[in-house]
Amino acid sequence: MFTASCLNGNAPCQAARRPLSAATMAAAPILSWEGLSLHQGAGWLFQDLDLAIGPRDRLALIGRNGAGKTTLLKLVAGMIEADKGKRSIQPGTKIVTLEQDPFFTGFDTLMDFALSGKDAPARHEVEAIAGQLGIDMDRPADSASGGERRRAAIARALAMEPDLLLLDEPTNHLDIAAIDWLEGWLSRYNGAFLVISHDRTFLERLTRATLWLDRGSIRRKEVGFGGYEAWMEQIYAEEARAADKLDAKLKLEAHWLERGVTARRKRNQGRLEKLWEMRAQRAAMLSPAGAAKMQIASDDSKTKSVIVADKVTKRFGDRAIIKDFSLRIQRGDRIGLVGGNGAGKTTLLKLLTGELAPDEGTVTLAKTLNGVMIDQQRSLMSPEKRVRDILAEGGDWIDVRGVRKHIQGYLKDFLFDPELVDARIGTLSGGERSRLLLAREFARFSNLLVLDEPTNDLDLETLDLLQEVIADYDGTVVIVSHDRDFLDRTVTVTLGLDGSGKVDIVAGGYADWEKQRKERLASVRPAKSTSPASSAPAPVEAPAPRKGKLSYKDQRDYDLLPGRIEEIEKAIARDEDALSDATLYTRDPAKFAALTKALEAARAEKEAAEERWLELAELAEG
Repeated sequence: MFTASCLNGNAPCQAARRPLSAATMAAAPILSWEGLSLHQGAGWLFQDLDLAIGPRDRLALIGRNGAGKTTLLKLVAGMIEADKGKRSIQPGTKIVTLEQDPFFTGFDTLMDFALSGKDAPARHEVEAIAGQLGIDMDRPADSASGGERRRAAIARALAMEPDLLLLDEPTNHLDIAAIDWLEGWLSRYNGAFLVISHDRTFLERLTRATLWLDRGSIRRKEVGFGGYEAWMEQIYAEEARAADKLDAKLKLEAHWLERGVTARRKRNQGRLEKLWEMRAQRAAMLSPAGAAKMQIASDDSKTKSVIVADKVTKRFGDRAIIKDFSLRIQRGDRIGLVGGNGAGKTTLLKLLTGELAPDEGTVTLAKTLNGVMIDQQRSLMSPEKRVRDILAEGGDWIDVRGVRKHIQGYLKDFLFDPELVDARIGTLSGGERSRLLLAREFARFSNLLVLDEPTNDLDLETLDLLQEVIADYDGTVVIVSHDRDFLDRTVTVTLGLDGSGKVDIVAGGYADWEKQRKERLASVRPAKSTSPASSAPAPVEAPAPRKGKLSYKDQRDYDLLPGRIEEIEKAIARDEDALSDATLYTRDPAKFAALTKALEAARAEKEAAEERWLELAELAEG
């Protein structure tokens, strides 16, 4: 089992990195289901499923929204009972579930939640993991953000030292730094896990086998998510050939599978090629030479511009959230905003959409701009409403950007069964609700679309559909997301924020921004060892110190500074997380000011500590 010491890179962790032997791979399952059947509503959700999980399995559970993935996860965990089937589990096996929406009601603090239940983890284990995730477990549970609750739930689940970890959308509400940390932990984890996730990058990096839940049956393939789509298309092609021998109804279904899924993949290849071209054009405009061309061709540029930010700065108290930011967003641009929690993404989004005024500089919006925003809260999705109430205000027809369509036909466009037209919202899965909201908002006429974490709760087919719709959208799109693969497939320009107030403007997606950051860090580090006074007249030479020999004080700093830097990073993460609360400044200005001051001091201390350690490392290596 993993302990807190493993998380810090001590010796016990190394065992988790060893390749698995053939004997280990062939080990008896720690949990299995035979003939699993569950009746739900008017029919069987599952019937006669067989499922086995080995002691080191890394499984992706894939399926469309409504296929029953979360229900199957609960059956594996023993949280609900099946109508038929036999569940077997090795004695002593500890199963822990990270639910999609953990229940925090009734707990005073996040730590109270983490230490609840008969199998509650040890407090020091929770604190060790929470410290690395940068979460204050003493925060009141009722006022904690979605990201704070998610990290508290992760800290609780991992601290329980499970043999089998069941993860339902673990990356929802996490920023990129937290996702990277979780990926690192799971890559070293010595047990088995089964994960439901829409995050392709997360699944590709971690999984080794795939369970595909499709139309009431389950298939298993000993290939990670990276090979899933090719496997899926192979299965659909085989079904299409077999359907030639069946009745007309099955032929129609096979036709939809072949045309609707495989053909969509082919269309996506064309859209990706178009995206590369758009990125190349944007890269030319963002380069120094391109910027000059933009000034010369000002007439054409102005007619295309929809949002122009010029030397924009926004402060909260003494802290500059955005500093000296300039960008011309043109019609048809797809803009992605990335960065950690508290880095300023929401502030920048509000500045660009005119919801927030800058303290310095100007933001000019085109007079014809008509925006639609799809937020994280999904506030329109009242459980008692029907699907037709959301889409057509109770009617049978919907205006889709000026074109009148029957509601059932429009539902098909968004991968819904037309018979769901009178279903209550409360009966839909989280992913189906998100998809319905997308269908509603995309029907409205607009030339600016703002998507705030649009991929939460969506299945992979709906993500493909969303990428299609964005690619075909005539207007401008602004996306705030932590889904790295989604950004790589959709945006032409990425705005990267690191919390310092500076905004990186990069032509391309998340991978392009990450590459640029790494290159900049690599170029900065060697420069740190160069004295700023190197161009000044050389002083009288002093005797050179002996390289490779550190004084007692130097050696002590060299040994202790890495730990101190880690502590500072945790403090920075906690302060940034607290400052991400948009209501904090108006609710408690004194606390906001104190946190801002502490954050600036911590960043300065971290920079000085890293500078000192690099100097000592060079001396020691010399």
